[in-house]
Amino acid sequence: MSPISEKSARKEKTTQGAIRREKPVRFRLCSFDHRLLDQVSSKLVKIARDMGARVSGPIPLPVKIQKYTVLRGPHIDKTSREQFESRTHKRLIDMYSLSPQATDALSKIDIPSGVEIDVKSM
Repeated sequence: MSPISEKSARKEKTTQGAIRREKPVRFRLCSFDHRLLDQVSSKLVKIARDMGARVSGPIPLPVKIQKYTVLRGPHIDKTSREQFESRTHKRLIDMYSLSPQATDALSKIDIPSGVEIDVKSM
């Protein structure tokens, strides 16, 4: 498909002649476990593509690393410390031209307890 026809497929003409872009539905997934995150994102993409929606993603976003340093002893030996970290993995999925059947199917997906999903209509 040529770039010109691809661009025209994304735009629709309104009655006044102005060009209106198709607005995506953006899914942002967050989790501490990247394997769970990949499983859920592949389920979302598979269901949306089966229903005929255009999908962009999953796009991996930068990992947020939080590091904590804790003293081992409460009173003595201030040089003895432990360090802990938590990593938050994120993915971004944009879906275009979702049908009502696709939104119903996406809302009925079984999501593990370690995965958080934010849905925004752009």
